Amino acid sequence: MKQISIVIITVFFLFSILITSCDRVDERTSLNYSIPVQPELPTGYIPKPGWALENFAVASANPIATDAGYQILKAGGSAVDAAIAVQLVLTLTEPQSSGIGGGAFLLAWDGEQIHAYNGRETAPSGASEVLFLDDNGEPLPYADAVRSGLSVGVPGTLALLKTAHENHGILPWPELFKPAITLSEQGFKMGARLHSLLDSDQTLRNDPIAASYFYNEDGTPIKIGETVYNPALAQILKDISQFGISTFYTGIVAEDIVDRVQSHSRPGTIETGDIAAYLELDLRTEVMCNAWRTYNICGFPPPSSGHLAIMQILGILDHLESPEIELADSIPTAEWLHQFLEASKLSFADRNQYVADPRFVEGPGGDWNTMLNEDYLNQRASLVSNNSMDEAEPGNPGSMTSMYGSQLFQPESGTSHISIVDRNGNAVSMTTTIESGFGSRIMSNGGTNMNGGFLLNNELTDFSLSPVDDYGNLIANRVEPGKRPRSSMSPTLIFDLETGEFLAAVGSPGGAAIIHYTAKAIYGMYGWGLDAQKAIDLPNFVNYNGPSVLELDAFPNHIIQSLESMGHEITIRSLTSGIQAIQITDQGLYGGADPRREGNVMGE
Repeated sequence: MKQISIVIITVFFLFSILITSCDRVDERTSLNYSIPVQPELPTGYIPKPGWALENFAVASANPIATDAGYQILKAGGSAVDAAIAVQLVLTLTEPQSSGIGGGAFLLAWDGEQIHAYNGRETAPSGASEVLFLDDNGEPLPYADAVRSGLSVGVPGTLALLKTAHENHGILPWPELFKPAITLSEQGFKMGARLHSLLDSDQTLRNDPIAASYFYNEDGTPIKIGETVYNPALAQILKDISQFGISTFYTGIVAEDIVDRVQSHSRPGTIETGDIAAYLELDLRTEVMCNAWRTYNICGFPPPSSGHLAIMQILGILDHLESPEIELADSIPTAEWLHQFLEASKLSFADRNQYVADPRFVEGPGGDWNTMLNEDYLNQRASLVSNNSMDEAEPGNPGSMTSMYGSQLFQPESGTSHISIVDRNGNAVSMTTTIESGFGSRIMSNGGTNMNGGFLLNNELTDFSLSPVDDYGNLIANRVEPGKRPRSSMSPTLIFDLETGEFLAAVGSPGGAAIIHYTAKAIYGMYGWGLDAQKAIDLPNFVNYNGPSVLELDAFPNHIIQSLESMGHEITIRSLTSGIQAIQITDQGLYGGADPRREGNVMGE
């Protein structure tokens, strides 16, 4: 890619940024954002080279968004500053996956301490455990629940970004909005991935705002390479940059969100008071750090199920006798895959039984770490034999048997991941989402009456659609007012267990498969010693406590046949991860981006 043209920053200014990394720059500092060359990348599998860098790096799922983060870092911004700029641009260029109408989890490393910010959406005060039941008391079809006002939770992304900036920002808040505002006003090129997803989605056209913005009069999506303008989003972001996030959580933007949700053919219960109440939440939360081999793996506690499930998978594997050969010709062996898939079944059985918003549900025995206790992991590993178990039952990591029922598997999709390391060694791992591709298929123009806007999430369908299991037991992850739905998002920071040295930032989109994708990347980098790009390139494989799914065109027949001989029911399909990783090397930094999406890494 051609070198991006940006403003020349004086040597004195760069030096001042380096020695005052925790202070805000003078208000006279100004980012002179320039729109980058916008490649028209095809969707599908595009090999990525891996990027060796020295000073700083940013990785995201969209090249235009990556460039925005790069320009922020180039101007002396922090990792959090860059993450904010990237997220705002993703609202525009990757609207199917994340945006200001959704939520996020962010981990920030400041060189001394890890900080966690929980911007997960909340259920409105009018929501109840019967939210997704029809007149006969039966759960709605999943697709109908998603594509409705019922599914929309109160967005948390902007509140998260503002809170993180207050604690870790260097550049002034308005500067971070310049890339997204400029692109919204001056336009960006429609990419192949977004075009393809717009073409294949059958319900987004039913929303009048989305139809006017994304599609032509004949119902076809905007062509690849055509310039897309979003004046509504530009105005919304201008107001937020100048007057703060209260312009989103109160006033005409909040009113428009409510109107859009309540006027839907299947309306939701969200009120303006629910949206305003998000401003009162404390978004700071604890961090879960757990040892694995010689590493300290740090991630999010519930309502994320990601870190717990990843650490259970890795822990169970370490309590099994390792196959003689785990990796051959850059493909995991059938013997190792068998163990990973069985460990996944066990972890997902526990996930579906126990994990929910900790403000409403306690961990087993009052502590989520009981699920990662060495004795418990050894007990779970003892259930893995040479043959596949059909379906794992949840274990009992606490002192008392759980009275909760197990949630049935529900699809999850969408999401995006951002990994960043700045010139001072500070790092961000942020996973962000509107849940399904294009969320609830409801678009808000923020009351601007201009073309465009932002998509609203469908996060409430991450709750169990039914409040009880087949035996009448309450499900931990059922809908309740003010509750945050369980998530699979797994932003991860990795450290040396002995020295505490920061080693890597990693994460992925992919719904429930985020857990497997992130675990694969971690194992590839620190179990097999691969660089970030080679670890990301490894073929994907998942199990949600049922049939095993292998990535299309990624595994030779002898591996599939070997797994089937062990009793695995194998399904073959595309597994579109979007892993973004940056790791510390002896030479500086090394970044990897998933070849299954259009993302990249930039830095110096």
